[in-house]
Amino acid sequence: MKILCVSDQIDPLVYTSNIKKRFSDVDIILSAGDLPMEYLDFIVSSLNKPLFFVFGNHNLEQFEYYTGGSSNAFAGEEVYEGSGAVHVGSRVVYQDGLIIAGLGGAMRYNRGKNQFTESQMMRQIIGLIPRLLFNRLFRGRFVDILVTHASPKGIHDKEDRCHWGFDAFLWFMRTFKPKYLVHGHIHLYSLSDIRVTKYEGTQVINAYSHYVIDTGAGPFPPGASLSGFPGEFQDKR
Repeated sequence: MKILCVSDQIDPLVYTSNIKKRFSDVDIILSAGDLPMEYLDFIVSSLNKPLFFVFGNHNLEQFEYYTGGSSNAFAGEEVYEGSGAVHVGSRVVYQDGLIIAGLGGAMRYNRGKNQFTESQMMRQIIGLIPRLLFNRLFRGRFVDILVTHASPKGIHDKEDRCHWGFDAFLWFMRTFKPKYLVHGHIHLYSLSDIRVTKYEGTQVINAYSHYVIDTGAGPFPPGASLSGFPGEFQDKR
């Protein structure tokens, strides 16, 4: 399975008439926020593959349409769709054998839309627990992929408050053990910038611009590989 991850920047390698040729073998798309819905619509209509996204702290023109005006409500089994994409913010969905959870937004820094304190983000996670427990009971695992906008605390984040990571995401990884956490929000300006970090058993991936996860033949076989922007693994426990 190959997963195209995008966030924060309209990538000319994606936003091109050659998208079908370049990403013809992609199975699903994940967007980690701060991208216009028109861009996501282009990707979906070009590749004809399911796309799941969270909102970041920018490009929020259609935020209320997908969230009903609430930035931290838990909608249970409801799935909000539009522009060919499925919003998974504060939700858990099941697609083609994958369990995907989403937690959008950034650390609160100016009381803007989709910004949260640490405790507010933890409350959103608590809202996901019933569905995660259901998955563990009936599917043998809590979740496969967590899509966020902000990064986990101490992993890829920055010193300014706007780009702080959430400690709640570290707790989520330790507790529910997703194979991947895909985030955005942290821009990469050099090939030497770290894009992939291992925390406990989770591979934390910065989806800035675009990145392709290649899990091999199945959803998550042993020894799953990663391809895309050069990066490295660091255990930051």
